[in-house]
Amino acid sequence: MANRFLERFMHGPADDGSSSLGGTRAEALQRLQVGMSGIVAIVLLIALADIVRDRADQTDAEAVPEAAATVAPEPTNTAPSDPLAGAGVVPDLPADPDEAAEQTDPVLPEQGSDPAAPGQGGDGAQ
Repeated sequence: MANRFLERFMHGPADDGSSSLGGTRAEALQRLQVGMSGIVAIVLLIALADIVRDRADQTDAEAVPEAAATVAPEPTNTAPSDPLAGAGVVPDLPADPDEAAEQTDPVLPEQGSDPAAPGQGGDGAQ
């Protein structure tokens, strides 16, 4: 077996009619060329991507950042509005915080039936 390997290595494949797994010398050369072409194409694509990335980094470094305002903004005297209170989602809070502090009883929702309440009967049906 070693003799056949050395013989084939030294003299090339024998043309005795049996086809080897490697194919002919021309096919092996073609496979080698295709493989090398693929490797060269990949290296070129990587180099192109690197050039594009370097150019983008250079452009970002040279770009002027967005300019800040050179004039101070004028303060507005409008009172901030509460959009939730305007929409009726939350109750209006008193403008004076002392007014809210005067309340001593907790605010509870209506419970039970009150015959004096409008829209409710004495039997508790709503």
